[in-house]
Amino acid sequence: MSDRIFDVIVVGAGHAGCEAALASARMGLRTLCLTLQIDSVAYLACNPAVGGTSKGHLVREIDALGGQMGRTADQTLLQMRMLNLRKGPAVHSSRAQVDKQAYAQAMRHELESQPLLTLLQAEVSEVCVRSGRVCGVKTTYGLTYEAPAVVIAAGVYMNSRIITGEYVQQTGPAGLMRSSFLGEQLAFLDIPMRRFKTGTPPRVDGKTIDPEAMQIQRGDEPLHPFSFLTDATAYDGFEQDVCYLTYTNAQTHAILRANLSRSPMYGGVIEGTGARYCPSIEDKIVRFADKDRHQLFIEPEGRYTDERYIQGFSTSMPYDVQIEALHTIPGLTHARIVRPGYAIEYDCMDGRVCTLGLMVRHIPGLFFAGQVVGSSGYEEAAAQGLVAGINAARFVQQKDPLILTRMDGYIGVLIDDLVTKGTPEPYRMMTARAEYRLLLRQDNADLRLTQYGYDVGLASEARYQRMQAKRTGTASLLDYLRKTKPPAACVRQLSEQVGDSLSGATWAKLLVRPQLDIEPMAALEPHIAAYAPDVRQQAEIEIKYEGYLARQQRDIERQARMEHRPLPADLDYGQITGLRIEAKQKLNAAKPSNLGQASRISGVSPADIAVLSVYLERKEQQA
Repeated sequence: MSDRIFDVIVVGAGHAGCEAALASARMGLRTLCLTLQIDSVAYLACNPAVGGTSKGHLVREIDALGGQMGRTADQTLLQMRMLNLRKGPAVHSSRAQVDKQAYAQAMRHELESQPLLTLLQAEVSEVCVRSGRVCGVKTTYGLTYEAPAVVIAAGVYMNSRIITGEYVQQTGPAGLMRSSFLGEQLAFLDIPMRRFKTGTPPRVDGKTIDPEAMQIQRGDEPLHPFSFLTDATAYDGFEQDVCYLTYTNAQTHAILRANLSRSPMYGGVIEGTGARYCPSIEDKIVRFADKDRHQLFIEPEGRYTDERYIQGFSTSMPYDVQIEALHTIPGLTHARIVRPGYAIEYDCMDGRVCTLGLMVRHIPGLFFAGQVVGSSGYEEAAAQGLVAGINAARFVQQKDPLILTRMDGYIGVLIDDLVTKGTPEPYRMMTARAEYRLLLRQDNADLRLTQYGYDVGLASEARYQRMQAKRTGTASLLDYLRKTKPPAACVRQLSEQVGDSLSGATWAKLLVRPQLDIEPMAALEPHIAAYAPDVRQQAEIEIKYEGYLARQQRDIERQARMEHRPLPADLDYGQITGLRIEAKQKLNAAKPSNLGQASRISGVSPADIAVLSVYLERKEQQA
């Protein structure tokens, strides 16, 4: 029976499950990954794209820790763009259109070729618990697999159903098999459950669209890959696919409004809570009635298919309404729908029962990750999967969990929001959620997080040495720029560029000026040009935003003092005098790990935190 005994079991092989299983196995744990359908590993059920605003940060952070998503996206990309370039570096985010089939196949290959990792097709019907601790899972085939740690990464498959108009099908996304038993059993384990909803747009035949009636959207040249390990020069001469931009109009909106009574969302058929920041097209015309148009992006599904994805037209309207509405849009007047859009409802759990390490507090060894925790999006799922996989492995190794804070990265913000505040709707990562976003940029994710990945045994030696070289090089270049004045010839050229005399200033003083960038300086000074492009980028950001970065660093240090003040897991807040009744109730329910986490719980005031601080100080003095 040894083939049924593992160290870690991962339930699900979507984006969370893949990262969790790979992390566990790469850390030396015998790992089993169970999936409903082995052909749908890492399936991109919605848009075959990776990254985007704030999501690109998550992909970079996953990669910095030693995860897989960024590398697989680089291997299978069709087009790459850097978003928000007109804004500051804090919100620059990479987004890649990838080949749907190639991405799934490449990720499946990673799982199948990974030592210590077994990939099997089976539906999990039960999480086995003995003496209050996880001990394995049972499948619908009647087989039981044993392990002291289990990661549930069930995605949107638990009791899911898809809805298009009046048509309702009890199935997973795109007609894939759903999980029919696990959700009910999790509720039996006192895991609070919720019902959420998301959706997809119709896909059309690319041969039936009119590119001349739309605006062309090309990829960046040169393109900037996700992974810090990917050589950007490998894409020299790479032919990127094109996307197109078009818009809805008054006629489109009139058709949708006239058919709202047939919408399952407005007719009461859909019961789940939808995503606020990714509304359906029918929701857009109701919520944003003042808008006379909404932008749509026509994007490829793969290199070897004509299927196109209508980004921005998510809908659950009846099929005939989808056809009629699409045919009012420039470029889509003769488009043939290959697959209609649909809404999908599914069961998920309340993340507030989990610790910051994504383990359920009342069931040691049970971890959750991904959309089953209430998030939306591939990148959010993969980030949680990576952390859950790392911490499941460390749980088995009897080591402390890896806890990423809001000061460490977007992954820390994501997890803290889900397990501290919870989410009443599908959670989407946004740059605005990160208080310290100027320091948590995607360009420095490796400098922030690779040490963590290396310390837990996930990031490779090669990755670690590359990060160290970047750190050392940045320090060296900064020292040169701050201490060295440019030659007179360089000063004359730069003075002509800004229309002002620049004599007597160091390179750093010149670089502070908004009209000047480091690349023109590198063209004038071979010593600067000798540093790698990513090193030059880091040095430029450090100098241009020095005052802002220093201020945010002070904020982080202040917050870190609260995060480093642990709260006992068994603390009875009802016995602490001075706390308000609401605070006592909320704190006893949440069981925060530290003072910082306690301060972010809704209903806990600054005055309550002050009471807790005094309480901790007294306990420390008595110890």
